[in-house]
Amino acid sequence: MTAAALLLAACGGKDDNSKDNEKIDGAGTGSGTESASPSTSSVNVKRPDLTLPSDVKESFEGWTTGDATKDAILADAGRAQTAVTFSVTKGDPESSALSFYQTGTALAGSQDWVKGIVDAGFTYYGEVRYHSPAISVFDAKSAGVTYCSDESKAFNKNRKTNKVDRSPATKNSYVLYSTRLERNSEGVWQTTKLTSDRGNKKCLP
Repeated sequence: MTAAALLLAACGGKDDNSKDNEKIDGAGTGSGTESASPSTSSVNVKRPDLTLPSDVKESFEGWTTGDATKDAILADAGRAQTAVTFSVTKGDPESSALSFYQTGTALAGSQDWVKGIVDAGFTYYGEVRYHSPAISVFDAKSAGVTYCSDESKAFNKNRKTNKVDRSPATKNSYVLYSTRLERNSEGVWQTTKLTSDRGNKKCLP
């Protein structure tokens, strides 16, 4: 497995380059945008720690709308991505943080992805920027979110030597994510499906 194959771009889901990308109905289409009643049940939920190492950073641009429900969905969608990064840095595909924010095929895919990176002896270094989210609220318990990631400043780091592979960015460093989220009994919006499309023109600079 080459270092280039370990880029964050496919974490948590299928890469469209596999020609087997699963379409998530309604995600990011703008349909069904009526907001559900804001959930207050997640306020007192004890959330897992997602603190990343000092040399790993994530930024989320445009992830607030002013609508309480949409902002809660976006926040948990972002945490679902951070949970993957957190699990890689911890070297733990079975981390409780990952299963807190993901379930279903999204969780299974993310666990496999994390395991592959950990088994290959790598972790992450650098920064990923998530931006341009589009949200569709289907009903009180389900929603779809698409967003872009800029991974041009993210690299693989050897766990043993701490050597960073600073390979130059390519179009595959820019990724379009499509996700489906469902609100659980505690009010947490868990990502249930997640697919990624590297080099999607919507996310290219």
